[in-house]
Amino acid sequence: MSSAAAAAMSGSLSSQALIPREFAGLQIGSIRPRELLSRASVARRTPLRPLCVFDPARKSHSSPVPPVAVSAASSEAASLVSVVETSVVEEVDFEKLAGELEGASPLEIMDKALEIFGNDIAIAFSGAEDVALIEYARLTGRPFRVFSLDTGRLNPETYRFFDEVEKRYNIRIEYMFPDAVEVQALVRSKGLFSFYEDGHQECCRVRKVRPLRRALRGLRAWITGQRKDQSPGTRASVPVVQVDPSFEGMEGGAGSLVKWNPVANVDGRDIWNFLRTMAVPVNSLHSQGYVSIGCEPCTRPVLPGQHEREGRWWWEDAKAKECGLHKGNIKQDEALQSSNGNGTAAAPADAPVDIFNTQAVVPLSRPGIENLVRLENRKEPWLVVLYAPWCRFCQGMEESFTELAEKLQGSGIKVAKFRADGDERPFAEELGLVSFPTILFFPKHTSKPIKYPSEQRDVDSLLAFVNALR
Repeated sequence: MSSAAAAAMSGSLSSQALIPREFAGLQIGSIRPRELLSRASVARRTPLRPLCVFDPARKSHSSPVPPVAVSAASSEAASLVSVVETSVVEEVDFEKLAGELEGASPLEIMDKALEIFGNDIAIAFSGAEDVALIEYARLTGRPFRVFSLDTGRLNPETYRFFDEVEKRYNIRIEYMFPDAVEVQALVRSKGLFSFYEDGHQECCRVRKVRPLRRALRGLRAWITGQRKDQSPGTRASVPVVQVDPSFEGMEGGAGSLVKWNPVANVDGRDIWNFLRTMAVPVNSLHSQGYVSIGCEPCTRPVLPGQHEREGRWWWEDAKAKECGLHKGNIKQDEALQSSNGNGTAAAPADAPVDIFNTQAVVPLSRPGIENLVRLENRKEPWLVVLYAPWCRFCQGMEESFTELAEKLQGSGIKVAKFRADGDERPFAEELGLVSFPTILFFPKHTSKPIKYPSEQRDVDSLLAFVNALR
């Protein structure tokens, strides 16, 4: 092969990699014809995988080369003999491995992921601070792949950032796009901004979840930038590695995909310290106040002191801020309590009988809160928490809410609680309950309550909310 021919296939995820022309169409999510594997030699029967080239310097296989996704290759590399085989991942107890790596650094976790899965793993890149994953992968010295979901609704700054990252790391990001027919049907039937009216889940399902599912069917493992501190309500129990409970890999079926979260235990501030130290390029939206970055219509800057997820889907309940890509990391009881409010979780055996037990908090019965709702001119404003005593998030804010109630005694503001689980849940949902706890402020001269929008439930944040409306 001439050097010109080699250059025509250049631009990959790993250096010095070439593949035969007939393999150039293989990429994440693609179907791999069985006849192309006639030369494969395997120790045992394994599913099909992307074809790869042998790298004699590493004595391992380089990344598969999708269209426009091969790294700059020299003419000398053209002499390499391509070796086609399926990888065999030894049996690994990933739950045990997660425990062993719980205290490991992101670099160590990344290295282990790439070591185990080689070509069959890829980094999911959103165009935000998860660029740190790409830097960690580079530091391992191992070949790596990167894919991203282009929803068609990203900010212009994000697209420019993708280009900058590709040039910085000499890679080609493997983009996945939503199905055009599905997008067309959604927009024609419901308009461009239906998510502001009926929630973001349907749009995310079409533009993100289904393209992700297609991508993952071409992999055995994927790497995400999930952190426990990103969303206390939904990501607090993210392990560093797990068998993916939601999606399937190339083998198909439950347990066929492994999910790695190398920065699960890393504080967001430490991620930024790492990016600055390593002079890693970042999305210019971050300098405009954006922290968590998604699609343009569903992302906005946050104010100092606000949680990063408050910039996403801000018109919805604070605990429902997941698009569906990582729904498997929400424990079943939490999902019932917080995903869309459609389930009713049973109280654990050790749940307290009741919480917020102080004279400063008025317990409201169903008739009591119904009367409060009906009043258009109240003698004083009311702050009411809709709660369930078994909900750990309600338990977590018991101390701060009780302290707030004691601070407000004699201020002219009544503080109350209404147990909203069980048979009372349908009524509570009419008031605005999506997940527990939901805090409502009933102003003095209007019947419609105002929902507290923040995930910050400390005394100062709650008091600022009350003072802004009193």
